[in-house]
Amino acid sequence: MNARILLVEDEKAIQLALSGLLRRQGYEVEVAGTGEDAFGRLDAGAFDLVLTDLALGRGASGMDVLRRAKELRPETVVVMITAHGSERVAVEAMKAGADDYVPKPFDNDEIRLVVHRALERTRLQRENRLLLEQVQRQYGFENLIGTGPAMRGVFETLQKVAETDLTVLVRGESGTGKELVAQALHNRSPRRNRPFVAVNCAAISAELVESELFGHEKGAFTGADARRQGRFEAADGGTIFLDEIGDMAPETQAKVLRVLQERCFERVGGTSPIQVDVRVVAATHRNLEEGVEAGSFRKDLYYRLKVVEIDLPPLRERREDVPALAQRFLEAVTERLGRDKKRIAEAAMARLMRHDWPGNVRELQNALEQAVVLTAGPEIGESDLNLTEKPGVAGDDGADVAGLGFGDAKKRTVERFERSYLLTALRRNRGNISRTAESIGMVRQSLQQKIRELDLRSEDWNKRDS
Repeated sequence: MNARILLVEDEKAIQLALSGLLRRQGYEVEVAGTGEDAFGRLDAGAFDLVLTDLALGRGASGMDVLRRAKELRPETVVVMITAHGSERVAVEAMKAGADDYVPKPFDNDEIRLVVHRALERTRLQRENRLLLEQVQRQYGFENLIGTGPAMRGVFETLQKVAETDLTVLVRGESGTGKELVAQALHNRSPRRNRPFVAVNCAAISAELVESELFGHEKGAFTGADARRQGRFEAADGGTIFLDEIGDMAPETQAKVLRVLQERCFERVGGTSPIQVDVRVVAATHRNLEEGVEAGSFRKDLYYRLKVVEIDLPPLRERREDVPALAQRFLEAVTERLGRDKKRIAEAAMARLMRHDWPGNVRELQNALEQAVVLTAGPEIGESDLNLTEKPGVAGDDGADVAGLGFGDAKKRTVERFERSYLLTALRRNRGNISRTAESIGMVRQSLQQKIRELDLRSEDWNKRDS
């Protein structure tokens, strides 16, 4: 164990005895003979544990050392050495932040035990904190990386509706991260300690989808040998995520509508209503409006689902996020596979920025996982990326940036994206600045500033082609 310990003791004999004991245990020990000496060492670097005598003669006391250590680094463990009969002072030290104390006279085993116990306790606290941070990174909004106006709008909507029970419809192409949005909503909601149940409606056969969603009674159909709980029942008190709901059969849509309206259903083959309390988050890559017009999707369910809508843009429309996403995936896959850290060469990053990403964020993640496995050296080069460009894709967006450095290529790509995105939004809102700003999640003044930066003019957004 290579913990760093600062021993603060003014008696030379005790200094030598304790420092020798701790070093034999494998600790790195520095010794300070006065409180002022301890202050200097604390200011100069971090220690895992401070072992200080409460009474240090003249000058600063052990209590002063305790306060300075906790002021500089609250996570530092402080153990006090107290004189016989000074238990009251020891209690005061504990109230001031000391983690433990050892009364004089003490023996070596007692010192070893107290130091080991204090360091073990702080190690567990540190691991728990790191674990919590990992969970928050995995399920928090920060896992949905985005700096452009489209993703900022997504984050703002998530922040507003996460604490509510409103039904949310997430739209976006396959691979854009719709389930991540649903998980983020659940984990920022009051239901976070209850189940999150995800169902891919497109992956379940029409014959089994109702049994999967609502369960079935024994003997309800051939092969139903026992009663089975459905996904809605399993999600009671929590959140159910209905992915690709646009692929759901109309007869099943009717039952889902009933759950949304009445919070109850019957198992397949059952007659007793089952009450559930679930929040529904649905997602689709299909155009539900066209489904409603064609009669393949129920109009009443459509309006029940779209209480709040979140549109996830495809990756090709937010290329400015590619570097941050690539770095996140690179770190995650090297850690998961136990590989040495790797970096992405400038030419490789430029190639990632040019790629059209028909598979969106999921394709980027898969590409980097493959590159980490197949690249021998510490750097991922352009030739290590197994990307297939669609004919003509790189022509408009990437051909003229291929020879630039990564910084210039990224700047050029981002500017083109912003220009195209804002022109589309302005045309959709017929040039109304306030409505455009609201629709893309920007402040009006920020949008006006961006219009000036990109030198956009009213004739640009009044044209249908540019």
